[in-house]
Amino acid sequence: MFMDLKSQLRADLTEARKGRKRLEITVLSSLLAEVRNREIELGRDVDDEDVTKVITRATKQRREASEMMRSGGRPELADKELQEMSILQKYLPALLSEPEIRDIVRSALHEGFDQMGSLMGEVMPKLQGRVDGREVNRIVREELKL
Repeated sequence: MFMDLKSQLRADLTEARKGRKRLEITVLSSLLAEVRNREIELGRDVDDEDVTKVITRATKQRREASEMMRSGGRPELADKELQEMSILQKYLPALLSEPEIRDIVRSALHEGFDQMGSLMGEVMPKLQGRVDGREVNRIVREELKL
């Protein structure tokens, strides 16, 4: 039976509570709160695409926090952020490889998108949640030879 992403998060939170998995409980509870806030912001129920955007944003926040913690000399906190990020990544679509990203960027180039901003605007919606934006930026710069 197919379950939408929000229902899957709720079911997994229930399982984490039964298993007394503290970190998962914390991560999933805060994620569901963010999803609820997004529903309030939009004024409607969210679909899987909206939930994926919330998860992507939460993953990015944890990656950035981990980098700051590591540079601040707090590797134990950085590791905790990375653990939380790995829990969230289970709910994102499979990541794309560099050749797959390059193919999408090159096809957009052939369609006439030859400026950095317009090219990023064209490819990012297609790649949302399936790749790190910094990686796309690097590949776009290489393809544009900037």
